Amino acid sequence: MTTPTVLTGTDVRAWVTAFAAAVAEHHHVLTEADRLAGDGDYGDNLRAALRRVAVALEESGATDPAGVLTAVSQGFLGTGGTSGPLFGMWFRELARAVGEELSTAQLAVGACRAVATVQRLGHAEVGHKTMVDAMAPAAAALEQAAADGVDPAAALALAGSAARAGAESTRELLARRGRASYVGQRAVGVVDPGAVTVALFFEAGAAA
Repeated sequence: MTTPTVLTGTDVRAWVTAFAAAVAEHHHVLTEADRLAGDGDYGDNLRAALRRVAVALEESGATDPAGVLTAVSQGFLGTGGTSGPLFGMWFRELARAVGEELSTAQLAVGACRAVATVQRLGHAEVGHKTMVDAMAPAAAALEQAAADGVDPAAALALAGSAARAGAESTRELLARRGRASYVGQRAVGVVDPGAVTVALFFEAGAAA
């Protein structure tokens, strides 16, 4: 079987479906992390966002990667809390970088622009114990994959590994941004659920 050099809208829809399934599977983990380091509603908000994504996909009838990712963005932008809009903007930048097909290079450009947007809006840097701790290394991994001519599936696997390592690195950090920063030492020992979500997203893409 020839490894595809681009992803189609069908591929990206399968990716989003796999992401929603991963969130459902890890809902309790995300909720518990937010209970310990926040207000405990993150898992429910995330599932609500993905329900809105399903509606947006149905209503839009999107068949290309840009349209699919735009629908994902709309679903998250309509979700309450701080992380929903930030993820919405992150997905919007990913959507803007692609078109009727999605290459590794496009994905890398989108991921770099997306993390820059989240950092500008959320004022977070790597090491602040936020979703940025997973977004930034994933974007760097995609940039390197594009430079190396890696196909999208393999690039997503590399991004997933980088995001997972970034998420795990938040465990022993003292939060400097986000709701976890309000609880201080109580959040040390807990991974940031937003960072875990980023890892789940890229891992789902590789699996799908």
